[in-house]
Amino acid sequence: MSDVVARTVSTVNLLTPGLALGKEYAAEDVTEQVWETLVKRPDGNLSNPAEMNIEGLRGYAVRLRAVFVAIDEGRIDDACGVVNELLTETGAAPVLARHDKEPWHLHFHAVDADWARSWAAPMATSLAVILGNPVYDRLGVCTAPACDRVFVDTSRNGTRRFCSTACQNRVKAAAFRARKKS
Repeated sequence: MSDVVARTVSTVNLLTPGLALGKEYAAEDVTEQVWETLVKRPDGNLSNPAEMNIEGLRGYAVRLRAVFVAIDEGRIDDACGVVNELLTETGAAPVLARHDKEPWHLHFHAVDADWARSWAAPMATSLAVILGNPVYDRLGVCTAPACDRVFVDTSRNGTRRFCSTACQNRVKAAAFRARKKS
């Protein structure tokens, strides 16, 4: 499930516009990154790129992002409401599947689901697993100025505030410069 959560964070950050690392982020021209994040299989082979429906997945990513924002703002009920809607809409339900010469493994979507829904269902499920536990506050939005990328805090002490080391370093450098100036 942690792999799915990581892919959820990557997908939300790739497909939703906003601010990233102190700059405007348009979320355009991300086909190659989505390909690397979702389509490339562990064995190095690639799924059929013709099946990719990035715009369909972008619609789900916008709603998944709303879950992170709601948690960050302390609105757990709103976050759970969005996840429940996504679980229903995508038909997320555990099913064992075997395809592409792989062994049996767990999916959270029908094997014949369209590409975007087949990714949105397990992503919504992964967030439901987190929201159903006391660690739901580990979902967050970067606190660095000019950045609104999302993250999941997997640190031991649960105090992560930034989406990346780059944002953390930007904030620390700015604080250092401000102290030097004073």
